[in-house]
Amino acid sequence: MSENTPVISLNDAGICYRPLRGFFNKKAKDIWALRHLTLDIRNGEKLGILGRNGCGKSTLMRLLARIYSPDEGRIIYHQKDVHVELLSLGIGFEGNLTGRENAVLSGMLMGKTRKYMLGRLATIQDFSGLGDFFDYPVYTYSSGMNVRLGFSIAMETNPDVLLVDEVLGVGDQVFMKKSTDALREKFQGNHTVVLISHFPDQIRQLCTRAVWLERGKILAEGEPGEVSKYYRENVHKYTQ
Repeated sequence: MSENTPVISLNDAGICYRPLRGFFNKKAKDIWALRHLTLDIRNGEKLGILGRNGCGKSTLMRLLARIYSPDEGRIIYHQKDVHVELLSLGIGFEGNLTGRENAVLSGMLMGKTRKYMLGRLATIQDFSGLGDFFDYPVYTYSSGMNVRLGFSIAMETNPDVLLVDEVLGVGDQVFMKKSTDALREKFQGNHTVVLISHFPDQIRQLCTRAVWLERGKILAEGEPGEVSKYYRENVHKYTQ
């Protein structure tokens, strides 16, 4: 597959949160977290999704990761067996299983064989820095430990599309450096990566294309430096 070929496409896609209506909130309104979203995730690109907290970034990531289905429009995966991995706080693990068991299960769900994952367990345990906790149930983990496990698994399973949901600042200084260095390798290679952030400089430094998402809609798209500059100059209009 050549560069600029879409891996995932959103066509007029939307996600709606519908509150439970009862006697005291009969007039509660539907909330569209994403609306009329059209966007291609291209092969090999490093796409930055820039926006304030609550703008729809995490909802978009969950849509791309198949956790959510669109309430309107379509999402198209151009490869039948494309493997998408979402790095986010506390997502995707079975709490009663150990870190070791979750590592094997996660890899198999991404199409890797059990033998392949068993051969990667020592590396995953070492990179995560979980020590003996690797053999403890995940429900005993902190949110930071969950991210460290998820990150370590993703680095060994090499998904077709890696979604990074603002986890770069999680963990102690040692793990932050390891994770940043590992991600930089992904960003410098031919992997497809989508990074969400509310830090324009991070998007500008790491990504090859950027999108400014605000209130579930795209306000700007293009070269990261230009989008970051436009975001800085205009974001105040949406914080009042």
